[in-house]
Amino acid sequence: MNGLTLAERYFDRYGRDLLAGEFAAWRDRIAAGLSGDGSDCLGFDDEQSRDHDWGPGFCLWLSEDDYAAIGASLQQAYDRLPKFFDGFARSTTEWGEGRVGVLQTGTWYKQYLGHPDGPQTLFDWLRIPEKYLAACTSGRVFRDPLDDFSQRRRRLLAFYPDDVRLTKIAARCMSIGQAGQYNFTRALVRGEAFVAQYAETSFCNDLMSLVYLLNRRYAPYYKWRHRSLPALPRLGRIVHERIAAMMSTADADEKREHMDALCAVTVAELQAEGLTGSDSPFLVDHGPLIHEHIQDPALRRLSVLVG
Repeated sequence: MNGLTLAERYFDRYGRDLLAGEFAAWRDRIAAGLSGDGSDCLGFDDEQSRDHDWGPGFCLWLSEDDYAAIGASLQQAYDRLPKFFDGFARSTTEWGEGRVGVLQTGTWYKQYLGHPDGPQTLFDWLRIPEKYLAACTSGRVFRDPLDDFSQRRRRLLAFYPDDVRLTKIAARCMSIGQAGQYNFTRALVRGEAFVAQYAETSFCNDLMSLVYLLNRRYAPYYKWRHRSLPALPRLGRIVHERIAAMMSTADADEKREHMDALCAVTVAELQAEGLTGSDSPFLVDHGPLIHEHIQDPALRRLSVLVG
């Protein structure tokens, strides 16, 4: 059973009656759904996921005023709902408290984004970790009669402002090139096994981040970055396959071949979008060229390494 499907079925069975009964006067002011942290919100939950912070449950999002008026009583009513549904009971750890139940919309967004209405400046967009933006846009909204929760969500789903996206793409080119095309080989020559492995992992992580940026999607928590790549139309499947092959071999020459191939297809994709006119195979050479496309003076003054 997929956790997101379970959540919606649980809401349809018990949540709708809850809102139609004691809280009928507030029903047209309450949003419901499942979003935030957790593999179930991303659709990647499996049998292993069920041992913690998984099971029947949903979120009820209220405005600040409505939360002050009925938040506590609505939470008490939510807590009285059946704990067992469709053969599953919810398992909650001390770190997983507050993922479901009655939540104040602005507070929910602020915990991820630093502001109840989301990023306010280009630098806010730049500072927020990608995984938090992915969490805020994960899952599904079952109902939102006020359109308050969903309006904030749609702004995030529209993706980064163009200059922020360019800043991040340029920085990823620098870090990918430095880690994989430069430091990986140097570490092997020096016999630094830890540094070589770290460089390889950094190369893969930042390359996956770049693929998400090219697809205008937020990169999720590291556990799900590789798994979710095949769903991305631009480079997703080839990067997924090449990284899997690279991680499955201990041969350094084979790893370098995969890195070179991945960098080559990345350069081609950057060229196809018109972000670089260079044919250099070294991604570090493309970072400054992409950085030049940034229009905002303050972002443009940042180091190309920042992003």
